[in-house]
Amino acid sequence: MKKLLASLLLFTGVASAAELTGAGATFPFPIYAKWAEAYKASTGIGLNYQSIGSGGGIKQIKAKTVDFGASDMPLKPEELDKEGLMQFPAVIGGVVPVFNLDGVAAGQLKLTPEVIANIHLGKITKWNDKAIVDLNPGVNLPALAITVVHRADGSGTTFIWTNFLGKANADFAKTVGEGTAVKWPVGVGGKGNEGVAVQVQRIKGAFGYVEYAYAKRNKIAHAQLKNRDGVFVQPSDDSFKAAASNADWANAPGMYLLLTWQTGKEAWPATGASFILMHKQQADTLTGRAVLKFFDWSWKNGAKMSEELEYVHLPQSVIKLNQDNWRRDLKGPDNNSIWR
Repeated sequence: MKKLLASLLLFTGVASAAELTGAGATFPFPIYAKWAEAYKASTGIGLNYQSIGSGGGIKQIKAKTVDFGASDMPLKPEELDKEGLMQFPAVIGGVVPVFNLDGVAAGQLKLTPEVIANIHLGKITKWNDKAIVDLNPGVNLPALAITVVHRADGSGTTFIWTNFLGKANADFAKTVGEGTAVKWPVGVGGKGNEGVAVQVQRIKGAFGYVEYAYAKRNKIAHAQLKNRDGVFVQPSDDSFKAAASNADWANAPGMYLLLTWQTGKEAWPATGASFILMHKQQADTLTGRAVLKFFDWSWKNGAKMSEELEYVHLPQSVIKLNQDNWRRDLKGPDNNSIWR
């Protein structure tokens, strides 16, 4: 925890009265860090964001120990109502399969949802398994054991990954299911996207899943994925946008919407939004408004930062919908809207 806090201070600044607090998903941590650094330089207001996983973020916002929680698994409308919460999407990105194989370059390896499901289920245990070799003629695949690396903590990244695999493969859906934490048949755990990235880098023959920014930042090789239209696609800003292009946020109760396994030849099949959770009844108007101002500023000024890290910046129509929901749902102690 001390190391985590120290790393956060690099971009949030020394704790002060002018500091917001948030906790949760590691999926959007790189872009929140970038936005926070720029926002502090512009306004003097820092953000202390604890990158502890979506499960931890949900627990902390329910306990009212932070100003906002963050989760890549949206809460269903009935749970939001029960806890007095509202949620809104902040950014869109993709979860990617990553591996550690000498001589195989990033983006060279092709994998299908069926093959990935069977790796997670322990049915495919070697990199030279016929199912992988047949997809990758000409690629030198060794007779090396596959070490599966998965998340050890409650994780929205795991939710996106298992939701995608469950939609694409009935055996995986039946055996593992979906959620922020599941019972993996095989593999070793890593805490956070950071922990999975470190494990994959460390272990020859490792296979795991991380948010794309972590693969890029750590120079970990990623694989292509076969999507719902049967096309092998690379992860990118464009393929994430393609998956999100038909998202109907206006008709999604409580903004509950999943972007996995979408149709479209260019769509990345493991795309997801990261959500912010706040209490509808804010204990302090100024603090609640300050959180909204941070995201409003970031959406207005942070598009280039998002693109540099291969996240999809929210469309203006979704930003406006978020702000309309803020105005309607978020109230201060006087029961007046905190957003005007």
